[in-house]
Amino acid sequence: MDAFEKVRTKLETQPQEEYEIINAEVKHGGFVYYQEGCCLVRSKDEEADNDNYEVLFNLEELKLDQPFIDCIRVAPDEKYVAAKIRTEDSEASTCIVVKLSDQPVMEASFPNVSSFEWVKDEEEEDVLFYTFQRNLRCHDVYRATFGDNKRNERFYTEKDPSYFVFLYLTKDSRFLTINIMNKTTSEVWLIDGLSPWDPPVLIQKRIHGVLYYVEHRDDELYILTNVGEPTEFKLMRTAADTPAIMNWDLFFTMKRNTKVVDLDMFKDHCVLFLKHSNLLYVNVIGLADDSVRSLKLPPWACGFIMDTNSDPKNCPFQLCSPIRPPKYYTYKFAEGKLFEETGHEDPITKTSRVLRLEAKSKDGKSVPMTIFHKTDSEDLQKKPLLVHVYGAYGMDLKMNFRPERRVLVDDGWILAYCHVRGGGELGLQWHADGRLTKKLNGLADLEACIKTLHGQGFSQPSLTALTAFSAGGVLVGALCNSNPELLRAVTLEAPFLDVLNTMMDTTLPLTLEELEEWGNPSSDEKHKNYIKRYCPYQNIKPQHYPSIHITAYENDERVPLKGIVSYTDKLKEAIMEHAKDTGEGRRPPGSREHS
Repeated sequence: MDAFEKVRTKLETQPQEEYEIINAEVKHGGFVYYQEGCCLVRSKDEEADNDNYEVLFNLEELKLDQPFIDCIRVAPDEKYVAAKIRTEDSEASTCIVVKLSDQPVMEASFPNVSSFEWVKDEEEEDVLFYTFQRNLRCHDVYRATFGDNKRNERFYTEKDPSYFVFLYLTKDSRFLTINIMNKTTSEVWLIDGLSPWDPPVLIQKRIHGVLYYVEHRDDELYILTNVGEPTEFKLMRTAADTPAIMNWDLFFTMKRNTKVVDLDMFKDHCVLFLKHSNLLYVNVIGLADDSVRSLKLPPWACGFIMDTNSDPKNCPFQLCSPIRPPKYYTYKFAEGKLFEETGHEDPITKTSRVLRLEAKSKDGKSVPMTIFHKTDSEDLQKKPLLVHVYGAYGMDLKMNFRPERRVLVDDGWILAYCHVRGGGELGLQWHADGRLTKKLNGLADLEACIKTLHGQGFSQPSLTALTAFSAGGVLVGALCNSNPELLRAVTLEAPFLDVLNTMMDTTLPLTLEELEEWGNPSSDEKHKNYIKRYCPYQNIKPQHYPSIHITAYENDERVPLKGIVSYTDKLKEAIMEHAKDTGEGRRPPGSREHS
């Protein structure tokens, strides 16, 4: 049995409930709305763990291939429920609206919906606002009503193609926010949740380089923004009737190199979910007395999963790691304590180890890493190593639970997650130091991480594999060109590999939106020459390469198949030319003998 079959067999024999992860679950009123099998269902809150549920809609009616519910929103008075339906092989989505009654019926469906929210107008009529996505771009906001007064009209259009639009309802449902953003700049408009037909109110017009997000409580706006020095996120506050930036007052600042993962607003508290020094924290701010309680979370935890919650007394959330399923925690404001879900202890906690290490990059910058391995592993230098990287868009490297990662650790693999510049793990500056004409910092960080791992006794080049998806493919492809001897194998999923030609083609759906990340080689010669230095496709050359496995998708609009095929064709030619010139076959890194 080969390694792939071994992993698959182990996954198939695992009890499914052990790895069950609940997605798109919403509590509203006395009900819980969720997906059960191929159906949208609801059950009474206290019966949510039983099979006693009401079927609201069968997804098979949409005639999609393996559909799943991505998001659920319930109308304020529970007359309607809206759900966004997607499939695994497409970003296209359908939003269905179901009228709730003794016999639920689908009232409407809208194609290509990205975000959506409900409000109720002065006539007690439910109004659905949603964004329409065309060619991966969200520029239009619509509003729709149902029943006897059915209508559907465009409400707003963003004319700048480098920006996208998404909707967010404040925690208290007082305002619907229209968020207009690109990678570095944002603008927010408020729709009155009590008068949704009135014109929206601008909080602050867009200022290049200024990002902000808005929450509301007791006629005050709480604004998470990077305005001012340092250019990291901080929490500011202003009266709702004086929303402009000149009225923003500083309310709370974060420690340096802190990533704000999320914010949740309650009647008397504001909760910040943070990442600092590669560890997770929760800061609970008392809004009556401005008190702050900082809670360091368990060291095994690598990611938050936010819970939809309207209970003003409790703040529930989940913690997870790549090898450990999500576990529930609840912070109870009255007790001022964090409570852990009771139940059996996951055996992985005793059989595995998580380490936080740092690598020194070429310029002396410390780059954090997270490592997992089996506790009883002996001679780690002889164990296989799987390295993960992303390093783009200010996004954190994904560290959500994956059953196959757990199986790998059980089998003796070492997993390493490299939090290189260009990602968001250490805040906004960490992203800024790895984008545009600093993109090579991320490559230097990745190289330093792998060399540090090997130097500290974690595996060796001949047993090291590197994996990434989408934009993470840029750094992986660049490393294969510059330092292929560090790796034995590479796996890439829908990788971005031809930065130069992609960013010069403005007909592609995301090119204009991503100029702030990669630069504009069409109009800026400096950007063009810099991209040429690291672009994986541009730097393929006749040399030894690690084994590379690439997965691509035929209808992928985000990373078109054509570019990946061009890359693989050019790579094959380079490998064949190298073999012809040297008379060598393939051989593993670090080996002097032919394989």
